[in-house]
Amino acid sequence: MLLATWREIARTIKRSDIVIEVTDIRDPISTRAKRVEEFAKTFDKKLILVLNKADLVPYEIAEQWVEKFKSYGLNAIYYSIWRKKDKRILLNLIENLSYKKPIVVSLIGYPKTGKSSIINSLKGKKSAPTSPIPGSPGYTKSFTIYKISNGIYILDSPGVFPIEGGYPESIIRGREVDEINDPVKPAIALIEKILKFNQDAFLEAYNINETDPYKILEKLALKRSWIYKKTKEPNIDEAAKTIIRDYHKAKIKFFIRPL
Repeated sequence: MLLATWREIARTIKRSDIVIEVTDIRDPISTRAKRVEEFAKTFDKKLILVLNKADLVPYEIAEQWVEKFKSYGLNAIYYSIWRKKDKRILLNLIENLSYKKPIVVSLIGYPKTGKSSIINSLKGKKSAPTSPIPGSPGYTKSFTIYKISNGIYILDSPGVFPIEGGYPESIIRGREVDEINDPVKPAIALIEKILKFNQDAFLEAYNINETDPYKILEKLALKRSWIYKKTKEPNIDEAAKTIIRDYHKAKIKFFIRPL
């Protein structure tokens, strides 16, 4: 996984007219990159906060999050790649925020927030990425620009930038699941977080009626027959990885209500 520095992210933002910051609407606070917002303000760029995966939360929750971020002075919208009207709303907002064409939009978000899916939903089947455009001197990674519509281009940010969302998001989004050295620790923190907002999450996902995080891992391992041959103990590492993956794939029902 390529790592991008904040300097590279700043240069990407500086090259664009509008910045789209992508968050996961299930937990937009932990997946929000405030430093991206600071860069946009520093370089006097318009910013759109996209609360992605809106199909995973009730309509009223999506509306409440949008209103909350709007109260902070942000251009916020909720978005689902499965709803064509959301694409039209986003494109209209981009056009309304810029007085010139072509419009170059940098799209930035943490891993697993659905950034690539948004790009694919915007560019459609007829569009294809151009060749990577080399950056300025000292800009070590290339970026890709996509033509979205007549006069609108999306600049895909390079690599994965440092995650500020706190634990366990910094671990489970910052690297591939198989690269996490001790998946049990972040998985337990994730289970605790999910249970705080949905006590029945693991009953619904795995038919496990349990609220102790460690026991949830044990029971999932036993249900899947993940057993160490020598010790006959449940392989909770594999269970931990599965829960992290299923969280990313939205197989575990979870969302946070705005306060």
